[in-house]
Amino acid sequence: MRTALRARTSGPWLASLFAAVVLSACSSGSNLGDLLPGGGSGGPPPGAQQQPTAIGNGQVKVALILPLSAGGNAGVAAISMRNASEMAIAEFNSPNIQLLVKDDAGTAQGAQTAAQQALDEGAEIILGPLFAHTVGVVGQTARARNIPVIAFSTDANVAARGVYLLSFLPESDVDRIVQYATSTGKRSFAALIPDNAYGSVVEAALNQSIARRGARVVTLQRYPADRAAQANAVRAVAQGARGADAIILPDGAEGVRNIMPQLTAAGVDLKRLQILGTGLWDDPQIFSDPSVQGGFYAAPDSAGFRNFTGRYRGKYGQDPVRTATLAYDAVALIAALVKTQGPQRFSEETLTNASGFTGIDGLFRFRPDGSNQRGLSVLRVTTTGGQIVSPAPKSFGSGT
Repeated sequence: MRTALRARTSGPWLASLFAAVVLSACSSGSNLGDLLPGGGSGGPPPGAQQQPTAIGNGQVKVALILPLSAGGNAGVAAISMRNASEMAIAEFNSPNIQLLVKDDAGTAQGAQTAAQQALDEGAEIILGPLFAHTVGVVGQTARARNIPVIAFSTDANVAARGVYLLSFLPESDVDRIVQYATSTGKRSFAALIPDNAYGSVVEAALNQSIARRGARVVTLQRYPADRAAQANAVRAVAQGARGADAIILPDGAEGVRNIMPQLTAAGVDLKRLQILGTGLWDDPQIFSDPSVQGGFYAAPDSAGFRNFTGRYRGKYGQDPVRTATLAYDAVALIAALVKTQGPQRFSEETLTNASGFTGIDGLFRFRPDGSNQRGLSVLRVTTTGGQIVSPAPKSFGSGT
């Protein structure tokens, strides 16, 4: 089987990119990012200090900035993303790029130093870093030299002109699931949202998306992480949900599994309401929970990640983190642009091509403001995993 990362356009100036990159292709978890819990402590992950500082021998230098020596989940994710970048180089068959691998240690100061070093070494574009507090300083450093950045933060607040986010943004999940729900006749929504940074983004996106489609939010409550303190929010939603025909629970597996029995105990008829979630539901713990069966959530089609995981496991002997595909797609995109676009390869016009690109996780495009849009599927929760009920779009329509 073969898969391609390519630009999607009928315009002649990018037509050749349709076939520019053909990449060999023979358990998913939450997206590690700024808006999600992520933690861990301790020393650098195994192998962090043994990695080479450059990958590839091409003429076009590209920086890759990751928290390679950070402790806990951050360091683990960084190593996996670095490995995925190496895979992209190998599977492209020696592209004309050289990755300058820089460790920011997960700190703003480390990110600024890494960016400065990479620019001094001739980097024409920067991939990374991973977190919002590091993306900001890298963007500022790169902007002074008119160098674009493709970062992996999930916090859209750090997106800007010239600083593009290639990540799974909660806003895309929310808009897709609301679009699907309203298309199937759901007009009144209840929402029970975690009281954290992720929940704040979801709440804003939910209100905007529902209003844009002429539907309404009949009740919305935020709940704390402490299970004992969640009762008031659950009772309030239970009362308001009588006038709803759908309820959205945008939390990870642990949060959803705590909330569901509380809703039932408070008298919410979960058989009457359509249960909705975000990409955080793409989790085996969700699939194994009987109370969530039949719920809908938005996420990339998992087939691409499964294929990628098999190749990654064969090369590195372990499974990748979910964000590893972001690094792979970023490197593959750069390799394609270098091969086909000449001096304008990293221009704003090229990177914000309205027709977008296709990667492991499907269709995506960068907006001029630095945020992104993804073509997502809607999936139903089943005991065997997510079952697609509405496929991801094949292209971005003129109105999207």
